Amino acid sequence: MTITATGRRPGPEGPGPQRRPPSRKDLLRRLRPPGRRRNRAPSATARTRAGRQLHAGPLTYAVLGLFTAGSLFPLLWTAVTASRDNMRLAKTPPPFWFGTRLAENAATAWTEANMGLALLNSLLVAGTVAVGTVLFCTVAGFAFAKLKFRFSGALLLLTIGTMMVPPQLSVVPLFMVIAELKWTNQLQSVVLPTLVSAFGVFFMRQYLLEALPGELVEAARVDGASSLRIIWHVVFPVARPAMAVLAMLSFVQAWNDFFWPIIALTQENPTVQVALTGLGRGYVPDQAVIMAGALLGTLPLLLAFTLFGKQIVGGIMRGAVKG
Repeated sequence: MTITATGRRPGPEGPGPQRRPPSRKDLLRRLRPPGRRRNRAPSATARTRAGRQLHAGPLTYAVLGLFTAGSLFPLLWTAVTASRDNMRLAKTPPPFWFGTRLAENAATAWTEANMGLALLNSLLVAGTVAVGTVLFCTVAGFAFAKLKFRFSGALLLLTIGTMMVPPQLSVVPLFMVIAELKWTNQLQSVVLPTLVSAFGVFFMRQYLLEALPGELVEAARVDGASSLRIIWHVVFPVARPAMAVLAMLSFVQAWNDFFWPIIALTQENPTVQVALTGLGRGYVPDQAVIMAGALLGTLPLLLAFTLFGKQIVGGIMRGAVKG
């Protein structure tokens, strides 16, 4: 019995077709794991599609324009109302365009509500609260995210649980503490209770959990860096985008806070929100003057967003891109 080179018996018609021995490339292809394939270069069509700029349709622009107009309408209506007098505002239909009394009403609101002192106090309070919240919440978020210590999970749950407590429940004991310290009608009574927020701690913890590699912290410790040096040279640069967002949110919240400042402060040393309550007094409140004061209290926030909005959005986008 004869056997061919391929290992098969010859048929009745003679020896079958002989197979070519497998090459080295075929053997390597068979041995390669199925999950590992060579990346093919993208085609010209794929590259053209990837580099093409997307354009929105007319419906998208219409929806965006509608939402923009709805967002700007309260500010526009405040400016229109502030430029009229009280008699015109009481008529029907109300005015829908600017009048000529904006400067006069703004000057009246500035004098009656002591808006100069109120703006300065609000700037000090909001700036201090924003800086303190960012620093303390970043350090606490780093501790919860990367440090191992006892009862860390329980402490984090306790911190988050404080967000579910209504602020009205803490007003009486907080005011008793402030009165005992003789801080009533002083700015520290508004600043100190809001220097740290549970939301800020949780926000920074979630950000650092993903953005800060544990190997980077370990490498800094191997190099002999202390905890404060790690926070200053490692944690703060990594957390800069989230810190910018938290600072913006904390500043706006402290600037617009009304509930606790109206209890702790008076018209003699007010913030902007407390000062605006002094404009509504009298038998017939002057709505135009009140709106002018509200417009004066909103202008600093608009100015801050105009100057630093691009940097804040850029920080958010840098924090969103990884790798």
